[in-house]
Amino acid sequence: MYLAISGNIGSGKSTLTRMLSERYGLRPVYEPYAENPYLEDFYADMRRFSFHSQVYFLSRRLEQHLNLVTGARYVIQDRTVFEDANIFARNLYQQGNMEKRDWETYWGLYSGILPALRVPDLLIHIDASLPTLRRRIALRGRAYEQDIPDAYLSGLNVLYDDWIARFGDCPVVWVDGNKLDFVHDPQAFEWVCGRVQAQGFGLPLLR
Repeated sequence: MYLAISGNIGSGKSTLTRMLSERYGLRPVYEPYAENPYLEDFYADMRRFSFHSQVYFLSRRLEQHLNLVTGARYVIQDRTVFEDANIFARNLYQQGNMEKRDWETYWGLYSGILPALRVPDLLIHIDASLPTLRRRIALRGRAYEQDIPDAYLSGLNVLYDDWIARFGDCPVVWVDGNKLDFVHDPQAFEWVCGRVQAQGFGLPLLR
């Protein structure tokens, strides 16, 4: 059973990953943002460090995927390699923060390994508006995130909407992150769990 959580920066992916891993006994695999040596430089100068940062994330995500996700019986992942490529790297290229040759090199690396990657059995997508993302980014207090441009976050949301609309590799549970405060509202979290279980996942584990 491989569950994946998708969503924009500040949408609540890591928290929901932890909560669902505890509920269903899944091994959590978290986004390696804290280990990225380019991240603070990237947020200060996206155009200069976009390729460096995205290639680092790609390498670490592939390492996670091949060592922790592929072959795991019960696992849940906080953001997937599929999002890194289709959302984050693409957004940088489309907004002019990644040169065409860098984008093509990045996409070639991703496409080369793609056939070997396990796809989720269920994708849980958290959709949140710019004001909600801004509020949550401010609350978690990572200094280098506070000045992320609105255009960058909005561009990610546009690409997420398109990606989710076309995603057909597994069932998708869509979570309204503006209305469902699954962190502080137990009923909201139970709603998410109900949608997961409606897909045949739950206790006892059915898949």
